[in-house]
Amino acid sequence: MKPVRVVISGSRGRMGQTLAKCLPTEPGMELVGGVDLGDDLASVLPAADVLIEFALPEATLPNARLCAQHRKAMVIGTTGHTAAQRDQIRAAIAELPVVWTGNFSTGVNTLFWLTRRVAEIVGRDWNVEIVETHHTAKKDAPSGTARQLQAIVAAVRGAEPPAHALRIGDVVGDHTVTFGTVGERLELTHRANSREIFARGALRAARWVVQQPPGLYDMQDVLGLK
Repeated sequence: MKPVRVVISGSRGRMGQTLAKCLPTEPGMELVGGVDLGDDLASVLPAADVLIEFALPEATLPNARLCAQHRKAMVIGTTGHTAAQRDQIRAAIAELPVVWTGNFSTGVNTLFWLTRRVAEIVGRDWNVEIVETHHTAKKDAPSGTARQLQAIVAAVRGAEPPAHALRIGDVVGDHTVTFGTVGERLELTHRANSREIFARGALRAARWVVQQPPGLYDMQDVLGLK
C-alpha cells in the first residue's frame, strides 16, 4: 500500500521535532519534508499528501492557501489565531479535507466528550470553570484546548465559562473542568506527560483525513466520538 506522505510545518519547534521522531515508527507513513520560518513550503508540498502544521498563527493562512492551490489535505494543530484569522483560514480550506483542533490527544478528546455530557446533565444551575497549566514557553493563553472546552460548554449553556491559564516550569499540559453547586463538585481532569501523545494523535488524523471528502473535521470525527 502506498504510504501517506507528510510534510511538517513548524519542523524546528517542540511539536515539529516530536512529530519527526514519531513518524518513522508509524506504519504506512513517510516524512517527505519539513519547513519552518524562512523555508519555502512550495518546494516540498507537491511531494506530500498532507501537511501537518504546528507553527506560528500567522503561518496558517498562507499555508492553507498553498495547500488549496496544490489540493493537499491539512492537519492543523496551531493555536492562538484571532477570530479574523480563523475566518480567513476557513475560507481558504473550504475545498480541502482538514482536521483542525487544539488538541490531538485521545484522552483530551474523551475529556471534550465527557464535558459536553456533564454540561447537558447538570444544566445551567451548576457553576463551571476551567483551569489549564502549560510550560512557560507557551505563548497563547488560555490554550487552544481550554478555548475548545469553553466552546463545548457554551454550546450547551449559551455562555462561555471562565478559563484560567497558568504557565509553570515545563508542564506539558494539564486541563481541569470543574462543575459545582451547593453541596457537591465534579472535576474532570486530563494530564499530559509527553508530547508524543499529541504527535501520535496528529499522525492518526493525517492518516485518516487523506481518505475523507472535503470538509472541516476535528479529532472527535477521527476517533468516531460524534
